[in-house]
Amino acid sequence: MTHGLSGTSDSATTCPAGVSRRQSLRAAMAGLAGITLSEKMPLSSAAEIHQQRSHHQPRAKNVIFCFMDGGPSHVDTFDFKPQLKKHQGQQIGASWVSRRSQSDAARVWFGSPWKFRQRGNSGLWVSDLLPNIAGQADKLCVIRSMVGELPLHGQSNLLLHTGRIIGQAPSLGAWIAWGLGTENPNLPGYVLLNNDWVPNGGLENFGSSFLPASYQATMMRARGNPVDNILPKDSAQIQKQKLTLLSRANAGFASQTSSPSLIDAATVNYQTAIRMQATIPEIADIRQEPEYIQKLYGVGSPDEHQNYYASQALRARRLVEAGVRFVEITCPSFDGNNSPWDQHSHLVQNHEKNARVTEQSVAALIQDLEQRGLLDETIVLWAGEMGRTPHTPAISNIAGRDHHVSGFSLFLAGGGFRSGMAFGETDEFGANAVENPLTVHDLHATILHQLGLHHERLTYRYGGRDHRLTDVHGRVVSEILS
Repeated sequence: MTHGLSGTSDSATTCPAGVSRRQSLRAAMAGLAGITLSEKMPLSSAAEIHQQRSHHQPRAKNVIFCFMDGGPSHVDTFDFKPQLKKHQGQQIGASWVSRRSQSDAARVWFGSPWKFRQRGNSGLWVSDLLPNIAGQADKLCVIRSMVGELPLHGQSNLLLHTGRIIGQAPSLGAWIAWGLGTENPNLPGYVLLNNDWVPNGGLENFGSSFLPASYQATMMRARGNPVDNILPKDSAQIQKQKLTLLSRANAGFASQTSSPSLIDAATVNYQTAIRMQATIPEIADIRQEPEYIQKLYGVGSPDEHQNYYASQALRARRLVEAGVRFVEITCPSFDGNNSPWDQHSHLVQNHEKNARVTEQSVAALIQDLEQRGLLDETIVLWAGEMGRTPHTPAISNIAGRDHHVSGFSLFLAGGGFRSGMAFGETDEFGANAVENPLTVHDLHATILHQLGLHHERLTYRYGGRDHRLTDVHGRVVSEILS
C-alpha cells in the first residue's frame, strides 16, 4: 500500500530523510519502551505539521460534528414552510409522491407544530423547537437543500460518515486525521464522544477501513470511565518491562510478514496510549471548568440525558483546544431507540425531548468557542443523516413523520463559513430540493477545503487504485465560504 496527499507515496512524510516509517517505528520501539516516539523523534510545532501536510492555506484546523442521529425534521427546525400549515390535512396527491409507492398519495400535509421566527440581525428562520440555537442564528450557515440516496438509517449514516452507502471506507474523521496528522502527539487525531450506544450502520461509521488502524476514532464514554484501562494499575517500571517485551515481539513479527501495516498501526496505538495516560483524564475532567461554563452547557441538569450530552459537548471544546483534529458527539438514546430523532409517531413529544437534551449544549459550544477565539478555526457541523417527510398518514395528537432524503437541512458554524445565511431551497412544501441541491460529497469536499485539503488529491492507494473520501463526486461549495 502507498498513500499520499496527491496520489503519490507519503510514507516518509514525518520521518527523517532516507528512513521509512516502519524502520523508524521499529527503531523507536526496540529501545527503552518508556521513551516515547515523540521523545526519540521530536515532532514539529503544531503549525508546521498542519502546513506541511496541507494542499493550500487552511482556513480551519479542527472539526466538531454534532451528529443528530435519526434525522431531525427539516420542516420543524430550519426550513419554514407556511404552505404546510395552510394545507394541513389535505391529501398530497400523486404528483407529490417521491420515492414512495403511489398508494402514499393519500397521505396528508402536516404543518409544523412549532412557530418559526426570523432571528438575529440576519433574519434567519429558526423554529421555537431550538430556542438556544436560534440565539446563535447570526453565526449559522444553514444548508436547506441536502439530498441523500436511500431513506434508510444504516445506509444514510454510512453515507454521511464515509461517503458510501455500503461503508467499507474510512470515515470523514479518519481521512482528516490521516491527511493532516496530529497537533498534539499526546492525543489521537479523531475522538468519538459516544453516549453509550452504537448507531445504525455500526462502528464502521467511525472506522478507518483501509487506512491505518491508528486513524479510527478513539471512543470516550459519557458514563463511568471515559476510556478503558487508561490508567493501568501496574507501576511505571512494570509497564516499561511489558511494553519492551511487546515491542520486541511486534518488531520481530513485522520483519517476517509481507504486510506489516497492521502491526505498525498497533505499535503507534500503544505509543499513543502511553502518552494519553496523563492527558485524557485531565481533559475528560470537566470539574476543572468554572461553574458558569458548566451551567452554560447544561452540566448538572436533572435530566440525565441532557447532563451526559452537556458533559460530552464541553469535553469536545476541551479536546479541540488541546489539539484534536476531529471530534464527534452522538446523541443520547432513550427508550431503547438507537436513532433518537427518528419519530414516525409522537413527533412533538420526542423531538422536544431531543431538543431539550442537545440544543442548549450545541448553542453553548458555539458561544464558548467564539469567546475563546476558537470558532474561527473550528468547524461546527450539526447534521442528521436525513430529514423527515412533510406529510403523514393522518393528523392526530400522536402524528409523526417518516424518512426523507430528497431535501433536508443541516448547519455549519465557524471555520470560515459564511454566517447568518441560508443556502439552497426546497419546494413550497419542503418535499424536494429545487435550488442548489447538495450531496454529502459536496459537504465533505467543502469541509476538507476549509482544512487545507483538496478532496481530489487526498488519496490512498488500496486494492490497486487510489481511493478518496468523495470517490468520483463532490464540489467545493464556494458560495457558502467567507
